[in-house]
Amino acid sequence: MIEVYIDGLTEPVNPGGITTYAFVVYENREKLHEQADIVGQGEGFSNNVGEYAALLAALRWLLENNLTSGIEIKSDSRLLVNQMNGVWKVRRGYYIKTLEQVKEVLKEFQNIKFIWIPREENTEADMLSRMAYERYRR
Repeated sequence: MIEVYIDGLTEPVNPGGITTYAFVVYENREKLHEQADIVGQGEGFSNNVGEYAALLAALRWLLENNLTSGIEIKSDSRLLVNQMNGVWKVRRGYYIKTLEQVKEVLKEFQNIKFIWIPREENTEADMLSRMAYERYRR
């Protein structure tokens, strides 16, 4: 079982601030990889943009490492999880371009689940996205 924790952050204002993302990949409770980076800043950048950037980056990493089955993507973003599970419609937002890329990459995966988790269960990815923000501000 592959577990992927993702997070997006926009500070000091959301939307319109500096947006970062992070993800952490575990296989059988052993950490395989972690990654965090800046997405961008200014008009249109939001937590949702960061969440979808995290998902896309994680999926690309999984694909590059031939990990395409038995995956659980865990996020504290109800928007992302509900949209990926087809519960909520996609209406508008700057994240839609990234969502379209996610859908294309997802064609390479089998048996992938999207699970909402409380923020308290996503502390590692949250910390990494915050660290990316702090590095960028310096």
